[in-house]
Formats: sequence, C-alpha cells, structure tokens
Amino acid sequence: MKFSVLGCGRWGSFIAWYLSLKDEVILWGRQGSKNLKELSENRCNSIVTLNDRTFVTDDIDKALENDNIVISIASQELRSFAKMLSEKVQGNSKKRFVLCMKGLEEGTGKRLTEIFDESYTKPHDTAIWVGPGHVQDFVRAIPNCMLIDSQNEEFKMELANTLSSPLIRFYYGNDLIGSEVGAASKNVIGIAAGMLDGLNLTSLKGSLMARGAGEVAKLISAMGGNPMSAFGLCHLGDYEATVFSPHSHNRAFGEAFVKGESFDMLSEGVGTCKALMKLSEIYNTELPICRAVYQVIFEHTDPQATLNTLFSRDIKQEF
Repeated sequence: MKFSVLGCGRWGSFIAWYLSLKDEVILWGRQGSKNLKELSENRCNSIVTLNDRTFVTDDIDKALENDNIVISIASQELRSFAKMLSEKVQGNSKKRFVLCMKGLEEGTGKRLTEIFDESYTKPHDTAIWVGPGHVQDFVRAIPNCMLIDSQNEEFKMELANTLSSPLIRFYYGNDLIGSEVGAASKNVIGIAAGMLDGLNLTSLKGSLMARGAGEVAKLISAMGGNPMSAFGLCHLGDYEATVFSPHSHNRAFGEAFVKGESFDMLSEGVGTCKALMKLSEIYNTELPICRAVYQVIFEHTDPQATLNTLFSRDIKQEF
C-alpha cells in the first residue's frame, strides 16, 4: 500500500517516517509552513530524519495521486480541509482516508468520521488510527499498541495487517463511536491531570483515571457505542501517554493554565471540551470531570475550588 500523509507536524512527520520503512510515501504540508520548510531543507526536524523514500511537497495534487491517504491536521480544521480535498480530487476515483487525529467538532459534538463523510463528497472509505504512544518514544524504538477502526471491515483489517510491525502492534476495533469518542475525550482527562499536577495534587490522578474512564463509558453508551471501548486502547490505554507523560501537550496545557503560564502548542482537548459539553446536553449524560475542565478554562472558575468539588461529591456506591 502506497500512502500520502497530509500534515507535517510531529505526528504527520512521524507517520511518514514510519510508513517509509515499508514503502515510498508522499508527505504534504501547507505552503509557507515552518514545519514543511524545515523538512524540505534539512530532511529532518526535532523528531525524525526522513529517508530517501519520502517525497516532501506542498503540492496537494501530487499528494492526492496515491489512493491511501493519512490525514494528520488539527481536528477543528477537518471540515474545511475535507471540502477542499473533495474539490481537488478529479473524477470519481475512490480514495481511502485514515484520520490520525483525536477530537470532536466544537460546535456540533460530531465525530471526525462524521465530519469527513459529510464534507468529502466523492467515493471513499474512512478509517481512524488512534491509541497510545508518543513519537519521541517510537523513534527511540520503544514499542506500543495502537488501534484501527472503520465501518469498512475489509479496509480496517487490511490496514491493521499492513501497518503492524515490531514497533507498533495494531489492533482493530469494532465500535467506531466508542473508538472516536474515547480517543477524543482522553485529551480532556489529560488536561485535568495537568491541572492536578499544577496544583500539587498529582496523587489524585489515579482517582481521576478511574472516574474519567467511567464517565466517558457512560457517554459512549448513551451515544449507542460499546461502553467497554472506554477501557480499551482508544481511551484508558492511552492514559499513560496523556495523563503522566511529559510529552503530552494536553497535560502540559492543563498544568500551565492553572499556573497562569502561556502554552503555545496545540492542545486538542480544549476544543473537545466544548464538544463534550454539547454531547452532555444532547444525550443527557453527566460528565463532571469534563465539565470541571470546561468551567476552569472557559468560565474562569477557581481551579482549586472547581477540582475540589470533584472529590467532595455526595457519597455513593462506586459501581
């Protein structure tokens, strides 16, 4: 399978590096992008060094020559990006897209595959690539497990089998709702974990993990998914990389926010937090941790007092 990768940030450049271990790959970035300039000129960035099987370009038409396309951009940009791709693809040749992002649309709460399928109007298949792992670990040959899910069973199985290696073992999911919601919402739990770190309440992160997975499972169930997905690779399995890791942008954002410090890296959990409040309303499902994060970020409530309320709720049976 020959791939193109759209997006040359830390994940996009790593994915291109990983895919090029197996075959030729095209890596696309926006014209004028700092990331693209660095990769074009130096064939490397702070994470990876590209081999000679990776072609770097800002020509979207060139990138769309391949039929298997991985997208790794900011999740809130996906709707407009998918519309652009639909306009660029000539004729009705069927493309197969793999979304390697974790998020929900702020204004609607929609999942990324829903957004893509609404916006890309040509024949296509869509899959997601989610789960734990940091590029900084992968390039040091530290292995992990990840997840592929899709409504197209054949595409899903082909991807999992083709992409698996000693570095990444891929599992395939059978619950697209749970896989997407779980993957996106773990970033909000990651922000909450960072807030606990910033308030010197790190010891509470175990409780946060247990209760966070529980509330996400309830939401997945209310949406028609399998609540067990919250305890799989898409969500709970990704906690180590999000709740504890120094590499996690979401955890780092949460810590910086409660300390009043600036943070200029992409934190997908911020937009997802808005989307989860929308879903909480639509599906009449209480999400106390996600709501607390929302209140601190957007309603500017006191972080210490707001997070304390999570651990002083009415006493009740755990399960």
